[in-house]
Amino acid sequence: MSVIGILGGSGIYQIDNLTNKKWVRYESPFGEPSDDLLFGELHGQSIVFLSRHGRGHRIPPNDINYRANIDVLKRAGVTDLISISAVGSLKKELTLGTFVIIDQFIDHTRNRKNSFFETGCVAHVSMKNPVCNRLANLLEQAAINSHIKYVKGGTYITIDGPQFSTGAESQLYRSWNCDIIGMTNMPEAKLAREAEICYASIGTVTDHDDSVSVTQIIKTLSENVVNANNLLENAVLSIGQDLSSECPCHKALDGALMTNADFIDPEVTYKLSAIASRIL
Repeated sequence: MSVIGILGGSGIYQIDNLTNKKWVRYESPFGEPSDDLLFGELHGQSIVFLSRHGRGHRIPPNDINYRANIDVLKRAGVTDLISISAVGSLKKELTLGTFVIIDQFIDHTRNRKNSFFETGCVAHVSMKNPVCNRLANLLEQAAINSHIKYVKGGTYITIDGPQFSTGAESQLYRSWNCDIIGMTNMPEAKLAREAEICYASIGTVTDHDDSVSVTQIIKTLSENVVNANNLLENAVLSIGQDLSSECPCHKALDGALMTNADFIDPEVTYKLSAIASRIL
C-alpha cells in the first residue's frame, strides 16, 4: 500500500481535512530535518507531511538539510512524494496562480550536499527523467478534478537563494528555455531518486522573476491556498486509488552501485540504512 509524503513549501504548512494526526520526531544520520513529521489520514489514505522550511518558515532554502528530509521520509515508509513550492514565472503565459506540473530541472545550486553516496560507497542513478511519470499523470488528473489553472510540463531552474535573481540572470535563464524558477527542488529530486521514492513536483506561480517581491508572493499564496489544498487532496485520492504495476522509481538503484562490496565503508553503510538497505 502506498504511503504518500507531502513536502510543503512556502505557504503550505499543513494539510486540510487530515484526521488521526500525530507529530513524530525522526532522527537522521545526515543531521537535523526541517521539522517533525506529521502523520495522518486523508480519506483513509496514510499521509506523512513535512514542512520544508519548518513551521513558522524558519529555515531559508540555502540552509535546508535536504538529505535529512528525504532520509526521514524514507524511514517513515513514504513510497510516493509530492513536492509543492512557490515559484517565479520566466514566461509571460505562466500567469500568477498557475500550477505547473514540472517535468525537468536545471540544478544551478552550488553549495548543497546533493547525494547520499559519499566516499566509501559510490553509486550513480539516472536523472534523465527526474520526476515520476506515473505520479505526474496522477497530478494532472487531480488538477483537472480540482478545476484549477494548470500546465503539464515545464523546466524548473533551482538557484541557491535566498536572494532573488538579478535582471541579467533572469534573461540568462529565459535563454536556457527555463519556464519557472525556485530555490528548493534541487537536490531534493535527486535525493528522492537515490532513495527510490517516486517524486513529482508542483510549482505554484506567485510572481514574475523580473518583478518579484515578498509582498506579492505572500498575497498570491494567500489567494491560492484553497486551490493548493484541493489539488493535494485530489492528488492523494488519485494516488491512493492507483493500482498500476510496480514503478521503476522503486528500483532506481538497480545497477547503480559502483563500489565493490569488499570496499564499502561500514560507516557509510550505516548512514545508508534507510536509503539503500535494499541493495546493501
